[in-house]
Amino acid sequence: MKAMGLTDLRLVQPERFPAPEAQWMATNAVDVLEAARVHATLQEAIADCVAAFALSARSREWSPQVLDVRSAAARAVEMDAPVAFVFGNETAGLTNDEVFACQYLVHIPANPDFSSLNLAQAVQVVAYELRMALDPAMPFARVEKRATVEDLEGLYVHFERAAAESEFMAPNSRLRERWRRLFSRVPAF
Repeated sequence: MKAMGLTDLRLVQPERFPAPEAQWMATNAVDVLEAARVHATLQEAIADCVAAFALSARSREWSPQVLDVRSAAARAVEMDAPVAFVFGNETAGLTNDEVFACQYLVHIPANPDFSSLNLAQAVQVVAYELRMALDPAMPFARVEKRATVEDLEGLYVHFERAAAESEFMAPNSRLRERWRRLFSRVPAF
Protein backbone atom coordinates (compact mmCIF):
# COMPACT_ATOMS: atom_id res chain seq x y z
CA MET A 1 0.00 0.00 0.00
CA LYS A 2 2.62 2.50 1.05
CA ALA A 3 4.67 1.96 -2.12
CA MET A 4 1.65 3.22 -4.07
CA GLY A 5 0.91 6.12 -1.69
CA LEU A 6 -1.96 4.51 0.25
CA THR A 7 -2.00 4.59 4.04
CA ASP A 8 -5.56 4.07 5.31
CA LEU A 9 -5.67 0.38 6.23
CA ARG A 10 -8.84 -0.90 7.88
CA LEU A 11 -9.16 -4.45 9.15
CA VAL A 12 -12.40 -6.27 9.96
CA GLN A 13 -12.15 -8.91 12.71
CA PRO A 14 -8.59 -10.00 11.97
CA GLU A 15 -7.60 -13.40 13.44
CA ARG A 16 -4.54 -11.82 15.07
CA PHE A 17 -3.62 -8.18 15.23
CA PRO A 18 -1.01 -7.08 15.66
CA ALA A 19 0.75 -10.18 14.41
CA PRO A 20 4.55 -10.38 14.80
CA GLU A 21 5.05 -11.66 11.25
CA ALA A 22 3.13 -8.66 9.91
CA GLN A 23 5.73 -6.37 11.49
CA TRP A 24 8.66 -7.93 9.64
CA MET A 25 6.68 -8.30 6.39
CA ALA A 26 5.81 -4.59 6.48
CA THR A 27 9.52 -3.70 6.15
CA ASN A 28 9.55 0.12 5.94
CA ALA A 29 5.77 0.47 6.12
CA VAL A 30 5.31 -0.37 9.79
CA ASP A 31 3.74 3.08 10.24
CA VAL A 32 0.83 2.04 7.98
CA LEU A 33 0.41 -1.18 9.95
CA GLU A 34 0.54 0.59 13.30
CA ALA A 35 -2.03 3.18 12.13
CA ALA A 36 -4.43 0.46 10.91
CA ARG A 37 -7.89 0.60 12.42
CA VAL A 38 -9.67 -2.57 13.51
CA HIS A 39 -13.46 -2.77 13.07
CA ALA A 40 -16.05 -5.24 14.31
CA THR A 41 -18.03 -5.21 11.04
CA LEU A 42 -17.52 -4.34 7.40
CA GLN A 43 -20.37 -1.83 7.63
CA GLU A 44 -18.52 -0.03 10.43
CA ALA A 45 -15.26 -0.03 8.43
CA ILE A 46 -16.80 1.54 5.33
CA ALA A 47 -19.40 3.79 7.01
CA ASP A 48 -17.57 7.03 6.16
CA CYS A 49 -16.88 6.06 2.53
CA VAL A 50 -18.92 7.30 -0.41
CA ALA A 51 -18.49 3.96 -2.19
CA ALA A 52 -17.09 0.51 -1.57
CA PHE A 53 -15.58 -1.75 -4.21
CA ALA A 54 -15.65 -5.49 -3.47
CA LEU A 55 -12.89 -7.58 -5.05
CA SER A 56 -13.67 -11.10 -6.17
CA ALA A 57 -12.51 -13.51 -8.84
CA ARG A 58 -15.92 -15.19 -8.70
CA SER A 59 -18.87 -13.78 -10.58
CA ARG A 60 -22.17 -13.65 -8.72
CA GLU A 61 -25.64 -14.27 -10.13
CA TRP A 62 -26.82 -11.12 -8.39
CA SER A 63 -24.23 -8.50 -7.69
CA PRO A 64 -23.59 -4.79 -7.60
CA GLN A 65 -22.35 -3.15 -10.80
CA VAL A 66 -19.36 -5.11 -12.15
CA LEU A 67 -16.17 -3.28 -13.15
CA ASP A 68 -12.68 -4.30 -14.15
CA VAL A 69 -9.99 -3.06 -11.77
CA ARG A 70 -8.77 -0.23 -14.03
CA SER A 71 -12.28 1.16 -14.46
CA ALA A 72 -12.91 0.82 -10.73
CA ALA A 73 -9.75 2.75 -9.91
CA ALA A 74 -10.70 5.52 -12.35
CA ARG A 75 -14.21 5.72 -10.90
CA ALA A 76 -12.84 5.82 -7.34
CA VAL A 77 -10.48 8.67 -8.19
CA GLU A 78 -13.27 10.60 -9.95
CA MET A 79 -15.32 10.50 -6.74
CA ASP A 80 -12.69 12.64 -4.99
CA ALA A 81 -13.93 11.43 -1.59
CA PRO A 82 -13.13 8.49 0.70
CA VAL A 83 -13.76 5.12 -0.94
CA ALA A 84 -12.95 1.58 0.15
CA PHE A 85 -11.61 -1.40 -1.72
CA VAL A 86 -12.77 -4.50 0.14
CA PHE A 87 -10.79 -7.74 0.04
CA GLY A 88 -11.72 -11.10 1.51
CA ASN A 89 -9.43 -13.47 3.33
CA GLU A 90 -7.02 -15.81 1.56
CA THR A 91 -9.08 -18.97 1.92
CA ALA A 92 -12.68 -17.98 1.28
CA GLY A 93 -12.73 -14.48 -0.20
CA LEU A 94 -15.81 -12.34 0.39
CA THR A 95 -19.23 -13.65 1.36
CA ASN A 96 -22.31 -12.64 -0.64
CA ASP A 97 -23.37 -10.36 2.22
CA GLU A 98 -19.98 -8.62 2.14
CA VAL A 99 -20.23 -8.15 -1.63
CA PHE A 100 -23.74 -6.70 -1.27
CA ALA A 101 -22.49 -4.24 1.35
CA CYS A 102 -20.51 -2.68 -1.51
CA GLN A 103 -21.69 -0.66 -4.50
CA TYR A 104 -19.36 -2.28 -7.03
CA LEU A 105 -17.97 -5.75 -7.72
CA VAL A 106 -14.45 -5.57 -9.13
CA HIS A 107 -12.60 -8.22 -11.12
CA ILE A 108 -8.91 -8.26 -11.94
CA PRO A 109 -8.70 -9.56 -15.52
CA ALA A 110 -6.70 -12.76 -15.34
CA ASN A 111 -6.50 -16.14 -16.99
CA PRO A 112 -10.11 -17.45 -16.93
CA ASP A 113 -8.80 -20.95 -16.18
CA PHE A 114 -6.90 -19.69 -13.12
CA SER A 115 -8.24 -16.31 -12.07
CA SER A 116 -7.52 -16.35 -8.36
CA LEU A 117 -4.77 -14.13 -6.96
CA ASN A 118 -3.51 -14.23 -3.42
CA LEU A 119 -4.49 -11.33 -1.17
CA ALA A 120 -1.15 -9.50 -1.37
CA GLN A 121 -1.15 -9.69 -5.17
CA ALA A 122 -4.72 -8.42 -5.44
CA VAL A 123 -4.03 -5.52 -3.08
CA GLN A 124 -0.91 -4.58 -5.05
CA VAL A 125 -2.75 -4.63 -8.39
CA VAL A 126 -5.52 -2.40 -7.01
CA ALA A 127 -3.04 -0.05 -5.34
CA TYR A 128 -1.09 0.24 -8.60
CA GLU A 129 -4.23 0.97 -10.64
CA LEU A 130 -5.27 3.63 -8.11
CA ARG A 131 -1.81 5.20 -8.34
CA MET A 132 -1.96 5.24 -12.12
CA ALA A 133 -5.48 6.70 -12.10
CA LEU A 134 -4.26 9.50 -9.82
CA ASP A 135 -1.02 10.21 -11.67
CA PRO A 136 -0.33 8.33 -14.90
CA ALA A 137 3.04 10.06 -15.27
CA MET A 138 5.71 7.83 -13.85
CA PRO A 139 7.43 9.49 -10.89
CA PHE A 140 10.80 8.90 -12.48
CA ALA A 141 9.76 10.11 -15.94
CA ARG A 142 11.96 12.85 -17.30
CA VAL A 143 10.24 16.16 -17.83
CA GLU A 144 12.16 18.21 -20.34
CA LYS A 145 11.66 21.44 -22.18
CA ARG A 146 10.14 20.94 -25.62
CA ALA A 147 12.27 21.77 -28.62
CA THR A 148 11.45 25.08 -30.29
CA VAL A 149 11.56 25.69 -34.03
CA GLU A 150 14.92 27.37 -33.45
CA ASP A 151 16.17 24.26 -31.61
CA LEU A 152 15.08 22.01 -34.49
CA GLU A 153 16.71 24.25 -37.07
CA GLY A 154 19.95 24.07 -35.05
CA LEU A 155 19.66 20.27 -35.03
CA TYR A 156 19.24 20.20 -38.83
CA VAL A 157 22.27 22.48 -39.30
CA HIS A 158 24.30 20.21 -37.00
CA PHE A 159 23.20 17.08 -38.90
CA GLU A 160 24.04 18.69 -42.24
CA ARG A 161 27.45 19.87 -41.05
CA ALA A 162 28.31 16.47 -39.53
CA ALA A 163 27.07 14.59 -42.61
CA ALA A 164 29.09 16.85 -44.95
CA GLU A 165 32.28 16.64 -42.84
CA SER A 166 32.06 12.87 -42.65
CA GLU A 167 31.23 12.71 -46.37
CA PHE A 168 28.05 10.83 -45.53
CA MET A 169 25.93 13.27 -47.53
CA ALA A 170 26.56 14.21 -51.15
CA PRO A 171 26.40 17.97 -51.92
CA ASN A 172 23.01 17.80 -53.71
CA SER A 173 21.47 15.14 -51.48
CA ARG A 174 17.80 15.19 -50.46
CA LEU A 175 18.80 14.03 -46.98
CA ARG A 176 17.88 17.44 -45.51
CA GLU A 177 14.25 17.06 -46.54
CA ARG A 178 14.18 13.49 -45.27
CA TRP A 179 15.43 14.55 -41.82
CA ARG A 180 12.75 17.21 -41.64
CA ARG A 181 10.07 14.75 -42.70
CA LEU A 182 11.32 12.18 -40.20
CA PHE A 183 11.34 14.58 -37.24
CA SER A 184 7.99 16.09 -38.19
CA ARG A 185 6.45 12.64 -37.72
CA VAL A 186 7.74 12.18 -34.16
CA PRO A 187 4.77 12.73 -31.84
CA ALA A 188 5.07 15.62 -29.42
CA PHE A 189 4.17 14.30 -25.99
